[in-house]
Amino acid sequence: MYNKNEVGLGFVGHTDTVEYTDGWCYDKLSLTKEDGKLYGLGVCDMKSGIAAIIAAIAQIDFSELSKGMKLYFTYDEEIGFSGIKSVVEYEKDFPNTIIVGEPTNNEIIVGSKGLMEFKISFKGIRTHSSTPDKGKNAIMSAVAFINELSEFYENEIKLEKKLDFEVPYTTMNIGVINGGNAINSVPDSCEFLVDFRSTDTSIEEKILEKLNFLKEKYGAEIVEINRLPAFLNRSEMSDRTCNFITEASFLENNRIILGAGPVTAHEVNEYITEESLVQLVEQYRELIDRFCR
Repeated sequence: MYNKNEVGLGFVGHTDTVEYTDGWCYDKLSLTKEDGKLYGLGVCDMKSGIAAIIAAIAQIDFSELSKGMKLYFTYDEEIGFSGIKSVVEYEKDFPNTIIVGEPTNNEIIVGSKGLMEFKISFKGIRTHSSTPDKGKNAIMSAVAFINELSEFYENEIKLEKKLDFEVPYTTMNIGVINGGNAINSVPDSCEFLVDFRSTDTSIEEKILEKLNFLKEKYGAEIVEINRLPAFLNRSEMSDRTCNFITEASFLENNRIILGAGPVTAHEVNEYITEESLVQLVEQYRELIDRFCR
């Protein structure tokens, strides 16, 4: 807070990166400068955001500000979001405006789709494949569930448009399915993972209602992995949104997502440009002046 009685702005940035993969032309764990580009694992997502936050604050004369700032640097954003969850559990007084430094190619983003993730499991009765009527095929139960869920999605959910988003409807994806262990056995278990990137809470309620109906119909078990609501903090600064999830979705304040570019997150030879980083520092300085002066 820097000895200020009131806090005008917060910054959030995650310190972890994705695992590195083969195929890099540059040293993954060191910064490489070449032709105005900065290469390295996590340089885009999102070491550049944290670097720009620190650089912008280092250039500020706090004696000219009437309000202070809070910085939240987290861990485990790429896998489970446990860092921001710990911050939300601990922090009782978030600033009204929070900037999340995820890469956006220097564009201010003020909204994001929601996220609903579920693990759906089925129990069957195992028997030899030559006498299937003695058993219960868990895979077939899962297939019937998926078919009915897909029909519901295509005929009801996907048709509801919200033009605030680049993909203007809620998406659904079956990402993983596992079941059975032998071709000559009726499987006694099956599970799949499904996610929805939702456009608003009314859609989320319809999906939950349908899942609960199918759960009872097919005797399934449903475990909620993550559920984050969509948000849109439209302002005179921007009305742009994103389809991906950031730590902004765990907060409830006025949220701004703003970082460097181009957006090469999770890519081999991940990079940003030096020009973008310099511009980002100046953008952060301007926002500090706007919300803390």
